[in-house]
Amino acid sequence: MREFGLIGKSLSHSFSKSYFEEKFLREGISDATYSLFEMTDIGQFPSFLQSHPDLSGLNVTIPYKQAIIPFLNDLSEEAASVGAVNTICVRRVGGLIKTTGHNTDVIGFRQSLRALGQPTQALVLGTGGAAASVVHVLQGLGCRCTVVSRNPQRGLPYQALTPEEVSVNLLIVNCTPVGTYPNICEKPDIPYEGITARHCLYDLVYNPAVTAFLQEGLSRGAQAINGLNMLHIQADAAWQLWNS
Repeated sequence: MREFGLIGKSLSHSFSKSYFEEKFLREGISDATYSLFEMTDIGQFPSFLQSHPDLSGLNVTIPYKQAIIPFLNDLSEEAASVGAVNTICVRRVGGLIKTTGHNTDVIGFRQSLRALGQPTQALVLGTGGAAASVVHVLQGLGCRCTVVSRNPQRGLPYQALTPEEVSVNLLIVNCTPVGTYPNICEKPDIPYEGITARHCLYDLVYNPAVTAFLQEGLSRGAQAINGLNMLHIQADAAWQLWNS
């Protein structure tokens, strides 16, 4: 039996397990399981690998998409370019464990953007691994990105973001976990009065389906997209990598 799973710090919000279990049932895959593995510290990763001899692949979520990299043997070209990993292939060769990090968030976000046309200017909220993937995709499409961060050394501070700045960035992508279940009343601290009906708000959070961030956009006539489609696309891409 091949073992797959998701590692992260807190996983009660995740739909990954149910998605893969439904996929296995639908496609008649009987030799695989998918589990959620919470880790309080990414330093547990080497011992975790040793204790799961049937492990064939992992997904990685907040807050370890960047922190996992030093623990891996190799990176795909795209994962190295982005500086973040959300998928790991695990191979055992001659008694040794070899891990290769990939980034299927890039595939998921890029494909989920197709319905929006060509964005030209965007605000990216957050500076973690998911944000790095989003910026990588948007810049590859020729979109000018302004990263907004709680750390002024990593991006525009939230307190410096003005309604005028919001009004000219017609795509706003929340790459933070703010608003994720169970903290469904929380939302990124931005001047929402700058949002218009021409805007699109994209929240990588998918649980709840309509976050407080998205609701702010909808109340002003903006388009609102959650991260569920991106989750499905990147999960299918991960499955292809694990079985290649």
